Amino acid sequence: MKVGKSSIQFDNVYLKDSSIVVGPKEKNGPLGQYFDFSFDDLYCYEKSFEKAEIRMYNTAFDINLNKAKVLDKEIDLVISGDLNNQIVISSYSMRNYDTPYLGIFSACATSVEGLILGSIFINYLNYNYIVVNASSHNAVCEKQFRFPNEYGGQKPQYITSTVTAATSILLCNEENITEDIKIKFKKATIGKVIDYTISDPQDLGRSMAPACFNTLKEHLNDFKIDVNYYDLILSGDLSKFGKELFVNICDANNIDIKNIYNDCGLMIYDLDKQDVHSGGSGSGCLPAVCFSYIINEMKNGKIKRVLLLATGALHNPSILNQKESIPGICHAISIERE
Repeated sequence: MKVGKSSIQFDNVYLKDSSIVVGPKEKNGPLGQYFDFSFDDLYCYEKSFEKAEIRMYNTAFDINLNKAKVLDKEIDLVISGDLNNQIVISSYSMRNYDTPYLGIFSACATSVEGLILGSIFINYLNYNYIVVNASSHNAVCEKQFRFPNEYGGQKPQYITSTVTAATSILLCNEENITEDIKIKFKKATIGKVIDYTISDPQDLGRSMAPACFNTLKEHLNDFKIDVNYYDLILSGDLSKFGKELFVNICDANNIDIKNIYNDCGLMIYDLDKQDVHSGGSGSGCLPAVCFSYIINEMKNGKIKRVLLLATGALHNPSILNQKESIPGICHAISIERE
């Protein structure tokens, strides 16, 4: 059901299972014990970083299906995206599966865009199983959007570090949920493109913060709820400097989120012990945190309602070379324990 101008309510969309595959830096971070599998280096036994990300994607997808005891031919649809040019990681990975496929791109907000679309298919089009996949790879993304690590360029403190993670999330309707603890996708808000006129590709956290606020405001207005409806509000990858700007914008608009808010880019790494500058980013960042550690906390009864605010910077190197700014977007979806 459409709610307000930008939002949708769901009543029959459940989390069946999920899997998270990460690189070595993520495994050595604070949440390492919650991930399903990790590779020892960024090559993942392949000869290129792009092929390494494809291997990560396939590994996450296969683990998810095995955990859920569902065959790929039973999947009605895979919705997937990544950060490489023309989302080739997702498209090339899907050559191995006998499954209908929709490729999507919303930068680092891709995972929640996929969850919104998947929820629509299940809730309103009577699909049974939908998989939402997303991935990012540090070496792949750094050389495309900034400078290759091998270049040895000086990095400012406000830059984020792309998370190496492949994530796979299986959605189903109530008929196919067998778990005693049921986790639902209930409220979603589709974001708008907001341009804060930042043109520095190393300052993506702050470029996305205004879009994050705009979507939060629209979500609260559409559903006529207060932020305290949620036990936890999580942004995707604003990291240290973007988080500070987001909180300041909320404060200026009389929205107090300090006690219930965190950012996944700050949770997946230990900024004091790991060389990640201002924190993590990437389309694998938010789902890696939320569908491992956060889901575990929900199943243990520590959290009941969580709002996911996935943020994305909508740019590419060609447009930045034309002196353009970097617009941002944020999509939101809630996960709630019944």
